[in-house]
Amino acid sequence: MIKGDETFDAQAEVEHIRARRAEARRKLYRKSRLDKYRAELVAMKRAGASCADLAEWLRVYHRCKVNRSSIDRYLKKLPELNEAQAVATEQGTPLSDEDR
Repeated sequence: MIKGDETFDAQAEVEHIRARRAEARRKLYRKSRLDKYRAELVAMKRAGASCADLAEWLRVYHRCKVNRSSIDRYLKKLPELNEAQAVATEQGTPLSDEDR
């Protein structure tokens, strides 16, 4: 960006462009409908509920229709459940597909 009498600084321009590109690359977080029920979903999952059970619970008690696979994807992203999976694999206890 040359203004008036200033000389062109290539290094500054490259840094400016890279900063703009990095900002454009950032992923935007969109709030999930499941965020309201996060604590309950985690507690029930730890208690042994399947994703289908959780989908039914949301539909019946909260009038929130969400597919089982969407709940599964949501729970896989949560750090509190990822820690539980890491501990289980360290102990040599394989998690079934239902537990994941």
